[in-house]
Amino acid sequence: MKPFKKRHPFLFIGPAVALLTLFSLIPIVVAFVISFTDMNLKGLADWSAIGFVGLENYKELFSDSTFLKSIFNTFFYVIIGVPLVIICSLSVALLLNYGTGKIFNTFRAVYYMPSITNIIAVAVIWGYLYNTEYGLFNYLLSFLSVENIPWLEEPTIAKISLIILAVWKGIGINMIIFLAALQGIPKSYYEAAEMDGANRFQVLFQITLPLLRYATFFVTVTTLIGWMQFFEEPFVMTDGGPLDGTISVALFIYEEGFRFSEFGYAAAGSFVLFAMIILVTMIQFKFRKTDTEY
Repeated sequence: MKPFKKRHPFLFIGPAVALLTLFSLIPIVVAFVISFTDMNLKGLADWSAIGFVGLENYKELFSDSTFLKSIFNTFFYVIIGVPLVIICSLSVALLLNYGTGKIFNTFRAVYYMPSITNIIAVAVIWGYLYNTEYGLFNYLLSFLSVENIPWLEEPTIAKISLIILAVWKGIGINMIIFLAALQGIPKSYYEAAEMDGANRFQVLFQITLPLLRYATFFVTVTTLIGWMQFFEEPFVMTDGGPLDGTISVALFIYEEGFRFSEFGYAAAGSFVLFAMIILVTMIQFKFRKTDTEY
């Protein structure tokens, strides 16, 4: 019976490992091999037409002005968008956590809804809001005597516009994570702080935020990885324009692979993005502060 019992864990994890191997690990290995070839639509139909090109795809990537611009745009999104999402999510979670009325439960649903709303529907609505001539944003700014802003027609402004949309859409999930962490903090800490005469700011910075360190680290890592793969917003709203001003690395890979059918070149781009994500994640773990017991 003992040998059979030892098989139980493998029986439970077996299906998950099989699915992970079939749909993740094997495609990653295949894509890595393809990145060293000149595979295109012709090669997909006739494997004998595929040629090995070594590191040529990678060399060409770093001399491709569009790819370099996509890297710049991606880091622009990450540097501005990730802190905004974390700060906004944490702020909303704190406000909702301190609220006790039923109205706050309604607000939780309201803030979470954008996260589960289809990006196409969101893009249509925000497209009207961003319309230069008839959009709501420019209409409201006209009351302040501000001229029409080309929200999606000037490269830098278009990037900022996409960041605003993505932040609005990304608050919900992180808010739920922060709320769960906040509600897991023992009330005895707050009671002790109240007895010691601590004010709200002292409680926030000396108790609440330090005890949210695990949740904050998790949210930071997952949010950064998500923004490194920034794709849906520029794909739907701007298609990478104007003048490739909003193209991200993920969108560049999509266009090369599915629009121009350069599968080898796109696969090389995907592994450059993969290396960037791994590097940034490792840096986060490296600079993570030493845990303190509370």
